[in-house]
Amino acid sequence: MSSKRGQRDRATPAGSEPALSYAASGVDIDAADSTVSRYAELAARTRRAEVLADIGPFAGLIRLPAGFREPVLVASTDSVGTKLLVAQAMGRYESVGRDLVNHCVNDVLTQGAEPLFVLDYIATADLPQQHRVELVAGVAAACEENGAALLGGETADLPGIYLPGAFDLVGTAVGVVEREAVIDGSRVGQGDVLIGLPSSGLQTNGYSLVRRLWGIGEDPHRDRALLGEHDPALGCSLGEALLAVHGSFLEALRPLLGRPQGPLHGIAHITGGGIPGNLSRILPAGLQAQVDPASWRVPALFERIRRDGELPPGEMWRVFNMGVGLVLAVDAQEVEAVLGGMEGGWRLGRVVERAEGAGAVAFAREAAGG
Repeated sequence: MSSKRGQRDRATPAGSEPALSYAASGVDIDAADSTVSRYAELAARTRRAEVLADIGPFAGLIRLPAGFREPVLVASTDSVGTKLLVAQAMGRYESVGRDLVNHCVNDVLTQGAEPLFVLDYIATADLPQQHRVELVAGVAAACEENGAALLGGETADLPGIYLPGAFDLVGTAVGVVEREAVIDGSRVGQGDVLIGLPSSGLQTNGYSLVRRLWGIGEDPHRDRALLGEHDPALGCSLGEALLAVHGSFLEALRPLLGRPQGPLHGIAHITGGGIPGNLSRILPAGLQAQVDPASWRVPALFERIRRDGELPPGEMWRVFNMGVGLVLAVDAQEVEAVLGGMEGGWRLGRVVERAEGAGAVAFAREAAGG
């Protein structure tokens, strides 16, 4: 974990501060150094046997795990997006660190890979040092939960680029899978059954629309009242529902990974673009995913967004996951075995031949011509 650094004028007497200094320009090297030492303590909790160097060098070192004949590295980079602004409005930072890791882990998981390590990047103008540590504490906690090493990262102080108080959080996850066990959608075929796994909420997508809907970020006092009020339908406050951590699906799928010609033919992580935009990414040409929206109950949070925003159904399904976090395309002969070893999964739909002119994803009513 490193920080953007400058060098104080060596001619400046010890104990005095020049009229023009890096700290006065918005970059406090001493504070950053102290924070980085706290990052290192957090990263140490995530160390895997393959890690070859502690935090400190200019780059992290890690060897591939033993036992692979033809290992393939799988990488994904993403951010938490404007969910950060909801976290900031509530003064809660650790959960979005968890969001970051789990989102990236789920992305490498779609190729059948288990995470090996994570790198994080925080960019800001003047985010307090304690909040930076809270962000990385969330990153480290999720790394521990997923068995990934927090191998390093960067904290960049960028006054003039970021507005006061603004920050961004980005991460990269790298996983590994045996080449013959890669899940790339090429085995998805007609007759496959689609299994859904539930999301924990909005995950990390749709927050720009949500913030505009409720005016989050416009008035701190109003934000606190709006986000802190208990909603009986949600069973918690609106803020808690919006900050529900984007869950990792690694543990649920781990027993099915690493199996050449196994039951998983394709995995779609339902992020930006909703079910239509993401499920289509794992379908070979000529196939259609038929989804039955009556197979699950859309969570109350999405209903409140729809009602308060007076949003048409098409916009809801295009923007949000609607309660579906992951979709699996599974060999029809092994569906019961897969569902039996997995908590919370359900039959979401099926894969059929795609009619000429039809979309890659259709909902049951559309498929029936309704």
